[in-house]
Amino acid sequence: MLLKGERTFVVRDSGGFVVHVNMPGWLRPKPTDHGHGPLAMVVESLLDPGRQIAMHEHRNDEIISWVPDGVMRHDDRADGRLVIDRDHLMVMNAGASFWHSEETRASDPPLRMLQILIRPRAIDLDAKIQHGRVPAAAVNSWRHLVGPEGEGAPFHVRSAIDFFDIRLDAGARVEFPYREGRDLYFYVFSGSVVVGAQTFAEGEQGLFLSGDRLEAEATGPSTLVAFLLDPHAPITRQGTIGDHRKIPPAILIRAFLRWRKFRHMWYRLFSQRRPKAKKAM
Repeated sequence: MLLKGERTFVVRDSGGFVVHVNMPGWLRPKPTDHGHGPLAMVVESLLDPGRQIAMHEHRNDEIISWVPDGVMRHDDRADGRLVIDRDHLMVMNAGASFWHSEETRASDPPLRMLQILIRPRAIDLDAKIQHGRVPAAAVNSWRHLVGPEGEGAPFHVRSAIDFFDIRLDAGARVEFPYREGRDLYFYVFSGSVVVGAQTFAEGEQGLFLSGDRLEAEATGPSTLVAFLLDPHAPITRQGTIGDHRKIPPAILIRAFLRWRKFRHMWYRLFSQRRPKAKKAM
């Protein structure tokens, strides 16, 4: 089963800092959780030049910072200043407690990135930062960036999930990463792709639950990220951001999704029945 999600309606604008919050679990017809297994949320963040997010704490979140273009400048009390860009990745294994800040300089380009919130296998693990160069990207080929601790990926998280990215030429056709027993979630960062006879544009997302193999074809130059995850893996739901207490409960989201579907149905019906305006003589 391939479930499609439109561009998220959860948007927060703090003046020069805008986030679009994608909830993988809300793609399901009857969601019971805003996340899906270890994947709590995928946040597209936009930060204007010369903007700073002050020092703040994270607990029990594993946070992947992926920057395809632009520069994100990180500072923390343990490792100091780090730069994340298209050649460098950062994974914050927040554990029991980790404090950091983020900023862009006035001379930096506008920043657009993904901050991916992963649920760890247990609460209050040791806190640490992973930062370094990423493997060179080959066009039209998936790049494996993050995997479970101890399984050999360049960076790791303390949970059963793998993270990949890809840059596709127009017309390129590729198979998504596959692993038996894992679900697939993907997000179109730029461009547009056709997957299973459905078109996914920039900012749209898909959740594939069948366990079979799946292909994507790019309708133009496109950038995607994908996750393979174990939906039954042991997880904790006490992340500062990934499982924030202000996230609406699933019962409200089910009601909202039903209302939105009903509204769209009536809008289409009304539009079809409206009489055409007569041309002036």
